[in-house]
Amino acid sequence: MPPSARRSSLAHWLFWSFAFVLATTVSATLGAVLMLVTPLPPVGLANRAGLGTGQPANPWRGGFQYRLTRPVQILVMGIDRVPDVPPDSPEVFTGRSDTMLLLRFDPSDYSLSILSIPRDTQVEIPRIGLTKINHANVLGGPALTARVVSRELGNIEIDRYIRVSTDALRELVDLLGGVEVFVPKAMSYRDVTQKLEINLDQGWQTLNGEQAEQFARFRGTIYGDIGRVQRQQMLLAALRQRLTSPTVLPKLPEIVRLMQRYIDTNLSLEETLALVSFGLNLDQDSVKMVMLPGHFSDPSEFAASYWLVDADRRDRVLQTYFKVTPNRDLWQTAPTLADSREELTGMRIAVQNASGQPNVGHRVAAYLQEKGFDNVYIIEDWPDTLRHTEIIAQQGDLRGAERMQAILGLGRVEAASIGDVESDLTIRVGTDWPAAPKTPLAADELNIWH
Repeated sequence: MPPSARRSSLAHWLFWSFAFVLATTVSATLGAVLMLVTPLPPVGLANRAGLGTGQPANPWRGGFQYRLTRPVQILVMGIDRVPDVPPDSPEVFTGRSDTMLLLRFDPSDYSLSILSIPRDTQVEIPRIGLTKINHANVLGGPALTARVVSRELGNIEIDRYIRVSTDALRELVDLLGGVEVFVPKAMSYRDVTQKLEINLDQGWQTLNGEQAEQFARFRGTIYGDIGRVQRQQMLLAALRQRLTSPTVLPKLPEIVRLMQRYIDTNLSLEETLALVSFGLNLDQDSVKMVMLPGHFSDPSEFAASYWLVDADRRDRVLQTYFKVTPNRDLWQTAPTLADSREELTGMRIAVQNASGQPNVGHRVAAYLQEKGFDNVYIIEDWPDTLRHTEIIAQQGDLRGAERMQAILGLGRVEAASIGDVESDLTIRVGTDWPAAPKTPLAADELNIWH
């Protein structure tokens, strides 16, 4: 194998070794190194974790002789700083969960699904009452948190948990030499509780560890925690790019030592290696992210600000991403969101101009209205110019996004919740949108409804 191919293979190995949980938290680093260290002892459920042995075919993963034999679901929590607790104390993991994600590793189709659960999601905890889901870790640790999340998601099975302290992100990004991120708006905000002074300019920047934490945790917008979830997904993409660099290799031992201080998990070493082996077979298109659908509570409803889950859309997300069929009469007869022309044309579609040319967003909106879409609206231009139009499945409806792609005749489906919060689909229009589209694809001429 030529040196360049060897470096490419090794970079691919390193990326997936770091990425499976790294891909998921405010520290965006957790699982990255989790696969390279020995975590806490197993809880005696190795068979339930779907482990088996097998000889890997790829020589770069010769040390990973474990494999997944069934889907595995892992709850990931990035923990807030706990005041006055030494950084090397186990108490650093007893704070509120600043970030919460549910991961599904599925060997049947070699996919990784990531569900972001907003920290302000309203739940009911026994003997406590209505509260925000991020309080569960404080009240009962990972065991209570897993029960609360499972119940909120229709009693979905959760196999393992991972908790990561906040400082992991800052130190890892510095070790990596920074990450390149597009900051969509200038950010200025002071978080007294978490001792954060946030001050970032708009535009493409290489963020150091402190700035990456600021970017991930900024809440000074009308969308609060939901905007934070979106920026975490953007940061994840930047970290993916950075971790594929061969320059990371010499820093691996130091990263391993660093991350051992920041992770608490009940994954065994064998289970961790099985996840590494699984990750080596993933490609980037097999990783899909979505946010738990819902809406903000009205001040007249509750004194606190909650994220209220949309049960119908939640169940569609669970069905699409987690292969869960909700036990509800609705799902015995109801189609998925984009199973009929009426449902697709009735979707809320946000159009955002990212072409760098004036009025392109309005032209796209008019084009869609001509095709029968009645619920189209324009949002503020994206401040960066994109070469390719993005069709963002904001509520997790990948099928609807793919059908929109067919109608437009261009665009790239984004399996992430990084568009307009109130939309079903967000179309971020790039420079590939023609000045005068010939519309070779018309909704009434395509067999896209079956």
